[in-house]
Amino acid sequence: MKKTAVLIYPNFSEYELTTALSILMQGAKPISIISIDSEPVRGESGLTVIADLTINQINYEEFDSLLLTGCMDIFDILTNTTYTDFIKKISNQDNFIIASISSSPALLAKAGLLKNKNFTVGLLEEARRKSGLFEDANYLGELVVQDGNIITAWGSAFIQFGILFGKALNLQFEEGWYHK
Repeated sequence: MKKTAVLIYPNFSEYELTTALSILMQGAKPISIISIDSEPVRGESGLTVIADLTINQINYEEFDSLLLTGCMDIFDILTNTTYTDFIKKISNQDNFIIASISSSPALLAKAGLLKNKNFTVGLLEEARRKSGLFEDANYLGELVVQDGNIITAWGSAFIQFGILFGKALNLQFEEGWYHK
């Protein structure tokens, strides 16, 4: 079975990953935590993670999906093109699924993957427009949006986001675990 790449970067949002990671575990979907280098990465709430692999160590063909979380300042992350170059390379495969939550759709937009795609993003309207990254005509003010192989969501919709990602990957999991 192919794996899901989980890309992390400084100040990544841990909680936005929780449901998706739980569903991947239930569905017996292997994952690899990927980072730009081998240094520990500290999330926005203080959790420090050591990646399984660096961007330069992965074999792209081992992956069929990518999970991206938001972070405290996505615009700082966007200044390092290594992230967007990685996203372009790994997603350049048939039937590749991308799940991007909160501010991380900015990485997809900068990588050119949201071109002519409906999306949502957890940025205020002013920040979204000021960035110059997004096609306003394709922005949907919904909590979760799926357009083909790309799923985007606001951070507050992390449960619905995780469920939709699991379904897009055709995983067997107990959806009821994530509802009241």
